[in-house]
Amino acid sequence: MSRSIRDIPGIYAGHATNAEAGTGCTVIICPDGARGAVDVRGGAPATRETDLLRPEETVQTLNAVVLAGGSAFGLAASCGVAEELERRGIGLDVGVGVVPIVSGACVFDLACGDASVRPTAADGVEAVKHAFEEKDLPLERGCVGAGCGCTVGKLAGPSRSMKSGLGESVKSAGELLVGAVSAVNAVGNIVDPYTLKPMAGLLSEDQAHIVDEEEALIAASSHLVMPLERTNTTISCVVTNARLTKAEATKVAQMAADGYAHAIRPTHTTNDGDTIFVMATGAVDAPVDLVGTLAVRAIQDAIVDAARAATPSYGLKAASSLA
Repeated sequence: MSRSIRDIPGIYAGHATNAEAGTGCTVIICPDGARGAVDVRGGAPATRETDLLRPEETVQTLNAVVLAGGSAFGLAASCGVAEELERRGIGLDVGVGVVPIVSGACVFDLACGDASVRPTAADGVEAVKHAFEEKDLPLERGCVGAGCGCTVGKLAGPSRSMKSGLGESVKSAGELLVGAVSAVNAVGNIVDPYTLKPMAGLLSEDQAHIVDEEEALIAASSHLVMPLERTNTTISCVVTNARLTKAEATKVAQMAADGYAHAIRPTHTTNDGDTIFVMATGAVDAPVDLVGTLAVRAIQDAIVDAARAATPSYGLKAASSLA
């Protein structure tokens, strides 16, 4: 049985899913506070509380990361997460109470399902409750949480795209654990980095096979006009039990972004808002380069897992449809 990020001591994760509307949110929680960092490489991000994660800023702990659908509207889910964590006494002690430190990012899933329905504060509360109630269960993957309305391969528009979702992967080296959870809503194709086999992405006009999107982009040259611009993003959270400073965690986030390039082609485009968070619980001493290398592998495998775990829905094919 493969590991889940829920197996990392001190880490809780849960989803809220609205399958009918094709949206949802996912929360990763460290009640005791993790060392946090972020790397934003996409051209169109929708994020919350990323500035305080910079190494020079004074806040040293991160209590939760929220990955959500709903585009910028979905940031409301983070408010619900913060409110529920406060009710549970989780957060930064400010003398007159606690302030949960909650960062987040959203994917644009409004073109899949019902565009008028987005994750709300109530969904954030629900995700927190599932995180604590389901600690001993594997984290559900596929078309759930932030991955519910995710699609990939959108160079030619939604009609030739494929269903994606949310995936996870955990790598280890001795006592060191490095896991990743990714909601994959990329403009590009998902490619297995080990076999180079396309998993999901831009379908041919007859929808029989996946087209090499990088080659299609090059062939279109300056004549390409993408139907829906700035509506794509892959958002991820790397979770590790390593002991890291904020600067070291930032380097891990930067290294982890290579996992995107290994599994998404093309990646980090102007139409993507690619973002990676890091949460380090501080239980194990480990070299930064080792943590970063495992993070790359965890990210790329989580992305592939998102394609494999997705199911055909909302009129779109999934990887299993072409198997």
